[in-house]
Amino acid sequence: MARKSKQDIISWHKDPSPIICPLCGRLIPEDQADEHHLVPKSRGGRETQTLHRICHRQIHALFSEAELETVYPTVEALLEEPAIHKFVAWVSKKPPGFYDGTKRSGRRR
Repeated sequence: MARKSKQDIISWHKDPSPIICPLCGRLIPEDQADEHHLVPKSRGGRETQTLHRICHRQIHALFSEAELETVYPTVEALLEEPAIHKFVAWVSKKPPGFYDGTKRSGRRR
């Protein structure tokens, strides 16, 4: 069997399409992608959304699983929350690979 030339390989290779975080609108680097269950898995949720790791951690730092299930089961509902809106305004100015430690909110119970 004949070997494929490098030119043949380049002609059919396609880079994966970039993934954009629906929360902050930034490009998600491969090493910063997290799958978020919109309704927590422990509460029967199956649908996931790919988010930046920092965005995903912030959601879980702010809200309990019960709140995520009942009040914030969609990205749109999360974006309406003032605390998330403030976070998104801050993080959207950071480069795509930015990550900072997340602290648990005092408001979460």
